[in-house]
Amino acid sequence: MLNASDILRGYTDTIILAQLSKGDSYGYVISRSVLEASGGELQLKEATLYTTFRRLEAAGMIESYWGDEQAGARRRYYRLTEAGRRLYEENKADWRRYRAMISALFGMEE
Repeated sequence: MLNASDILRGYTDTIILAQLSKGDSYGYVISRSVLEASGGELQLKEATLYTTFRRLEAAGMIESYWGDEQAGARRRYYRLTEAGRRLYEENKADWRRYRAMISALFGMEE
């Protein structure tokens, strides 16, 4: 299993923004979604996940709120702000450009 902090250090914010672009969610579900989408290869550790949430929230990219669970522990949910949605779209465009450049450098066709 890949360690996000080693392999995708610069992409953690965008990975989380991508998950939140699908709708409001909370840490455990985001972590599981990333693990499943990566075929079990990418695991966002809890410390990485919550550090990223705090950083994105301080930057105004996401907002948090407490859920209204009827049973079980209360959960802190996160949602994209308009600024977060714009950043996510910019980061996706950057990724496409970088991917094309690296593919060309590796002699791979896009």
